[in-house]
Amino acid sequence: MPYGTVNADLMTTSDGVSSSGLYGFKNRIINGAMVIDQRNAGASITPTTSGDWWGCDRWRYNVDQSSKFSTQQSSVAPAGFTNSTLITSLSAYSVISSDVFTVGQVIEGFNVSDLGWGAAGAQAVTLSFWVRSSLTGTFGGAINNSGFTRSYPFTFTINAANTYEYKTITIAGDTTGTWLTTNGAGIRVYFSLGMGSTRSGTAGAWAAGDFRSATGATSVVGTNGATFYITGVQLEKGSTATSFDYRPYGTELALCQRYLPAFVATGINQTLPFVGCGVNSTTQAGTYTFEVATRTPPTGITVSSASHFTSSRPSTGVTVSTAINFAASSNYACQIEIKAASGLTADVPYLLYSNSASGVMLFTGCEL
Repeated sequence: MPYGTVNADLMTTSDGVSSSGLYGFKNRIINGAMVIDQRNAGASITPTTSGDWWGCDRWRYNVDQSSKFSTQQSSVAPAGFTNSTLITSLSAYSVISSDVFTVGQVIEGFNVSDLGWGAAGAQAVTLSFWVRSSLTGTFGGAINNSGFTRSYPFTFTINAANTYEYKTITIAGDTTGTWLTTNGAGIRVYFSLGMGSTRSGTAGAWAAGDFRSATGATSVVGTNGATFYITGVQLEKGSTATSFDYRPYGTELALCQRYLPAFVATGINQTLPFVGCGVNSTTQAGTYTFEVATRTPPTGITVSSASHFTSSRPSTGVTVSTAINFAASSNYACQIEIKAASGLTADVPYLLYSNSASGVMLFTGCEL
């Protein structure tokens, strides 16, 4: 076979390059190698209230109790990877029957529509990942649908403490239930950090109901100081785990920006994709253009500090911002207002720059 030609049986090129990067979207998980962390830039966070919290891009934590663990992007990773997500238990907490502590990702329906779940002929998938913990034993997780009416609890075993181990789990396609194939939640993937009995089910079978883990799984939050690392997470069609689909960094970042458009400064005087005009001496209004089209129009904005950004026009110097307010948005751009103490001029165009290497602007509300 000539060099570089395609072997149809193996679905790789003859020079050993995986076909996934050339012909499809093999890994349905985005940022499975934990390399993108737009929100936190590697800083540790501690979920302090019940609800949803975000770590590395696309990875969501669901917690029912405050301050039971911290999490951050880590450089402790197995060979072939540079990053992982680290969860550290902050107490020895005994979960109650209704408790949920998970880290997971919701896969957009468009990205799993070819699996045909919810009908005859549903395709099997294989979940693979690298995991390390200070604890050993049987751990759990689950696959769920958008309405939490179908669940597949699963288990995996960590045999040696503080050692990365590779795990694979094959899951038969679900022939019943409702599985979205639009821009909503297609498949929910959960890894349990501690689960109450009412949210735990029998491993290895589809069930009606909302289960996020398997019965009897180890609780990470149950041991003070316990650690849990995970990386290289892949969900792919078929009954065999294949090599991790390591996409180019720019591609992975763009995939994340569909759900979290953001500006993350790495220095001062960096220009933002913003065009604005003075309204009066204290306000300019304009349009921020997103790098990629978002899943849905964002509904809000989070800024590290308004003072991390400045308005500027030739020959007039800069005006430090005092507030940045969300106005309206589409899938492609957002209207924002830049407030200042003084110094702006009505009907004059202004650019927007970073005033700090710590400047971060996040457009929220289009996450899954």
